Amino acid sequence: MDILFLCNKPPFPAREGGPIAMNMLIEGLIEQGHQVKVLTVSSYKYPFRPELIPPDYMEATCIEAVEVDLHIRPFKAFINLFARKSYHVERFISKTFRRRLINILQEHEFDIVQLETVFLCPYLPDIRNHSMARIVLRTHNIEHLIWKRLWENSKPGPKKVYLKHLWTTLRKYELGILDKADGIVAITRKDAEFLKPFTRVPIIDISFGIDSSQFPEPTYDDCEIPSLFHIGSMDWIPNQEGIQWFLSEVWPKVYDNFPFLKFYLAGRNMPEWLLNGFWPNVVVLGEVEDARKFMLSKWIMVVPLLAGSGIRVKIIEAMANGRPVIASPIGAEGIEYTEGENILLASTPDQFLEAIRKCIDNPQFAIQLGRNAHLLVMKEHDRRKLITELTHFYHRLVYTP
Repeated sequence: MDILFLCNKPPFPAREGGPIAMNMLIEGLIEQGHQVKVLTVSSYKYPFRPELIPPDYMEATCIEAVEVDLHIRPFKAFINLFARKSYHVERFISKTFRRRLINILQEHEFDIVQLETVFLCPYLPDIRNHSMARIVLRTHNIEHLIWKRLWENSKPGPKKVYLKHLWTTLRKYELGILDKADGIVAITRKDAEFLKPFTRVPIIDISFGIDSSQFPEPTYDDCEIPSLFHIGSMDWIPNQEGIQWFLSEVWPKVYDNFPFLKFYLAGRNMPEWLLNGFWPNVVVLGEVEDARKFMLSKWIMVVPLLAGSGIRVKIIEAMANGRPVIASPIGAEGIEYTEGENILLASTPDQFLEAIRKCIDNPQFAIQLGRNAHLLVMKEHDRRKLITELTHFYHRLVYTP
């Protein structure tokens, strides 16, 4: 099949959740013999870096980028308060991107055009007008739920008022656009079930997948035991708020009980308040060159998310590497886990403390937790299996009258 991917950020280099999830499908489809073309948004925050892309990837995907100004403009954001449109979506509308998309559709016939995230849905009419391809919307999150949870967790004031405007306008757009696509690919079963009442188009859930051949039976020979770590994009507001809560509410309790324990923080775009702050035994590393090598050098992953949606790619990667994970229920969303068997859940400071204590007091329990997590990922998140399910879905859309 010929498939055009429209990406809201460059899928390569794949260093964080969204690009990793996009690239998983792109490379998986190419491996199975499909023709894939990629057109991506490039922005100040996520620039297209062709010098970092291997020549064989460039050739296989014919990847192109169009620069789109995604800077948040205070005046436009203020004016948007009096509009009924989603500012999140409006920022992605670009005449240059539209022109290049139309040119590509006129130059080549595609079976599938896949929109990576709802933020590229403004280009749906252009695809309809210039192509006979089936349009698939891939949802990485229920986007408005992220902002709704941020609104719920915020204190009364102007910020809370604005957050309510953001999530309500995004919700209206996100749920209203579903029927304009021919099919929807949700990244989790929970997200698929959430969306079904709002649309009549076919929905399938295709989770994040890994190349299982790259993740052998986990070992702990070079692992710092005990240690805690967190890794994620720190310009994502839910990550920042979750870590801020953990450092202020949880870490003092943990440090009082385990003064020898270190907590390592890694991730791109680490904010100044973390880089310049001080918490005893907290090591702020910033972006690491090799995320997997970092994970393998540490022991227990903590994911104290208070808001979010979809699935945490870094949790899947940590599990694939056999690392025990302690996460909030929101952090663990989208994973078909069994609590106490392949993950530990915690919502309050005391629950996080007790989960950490359980692992430190019984290292063999924590190691088995990690091994069970590895087995779960091998079973549920194998890329080849997921790509096969996705291509069957594509075939139904293309060849069913």
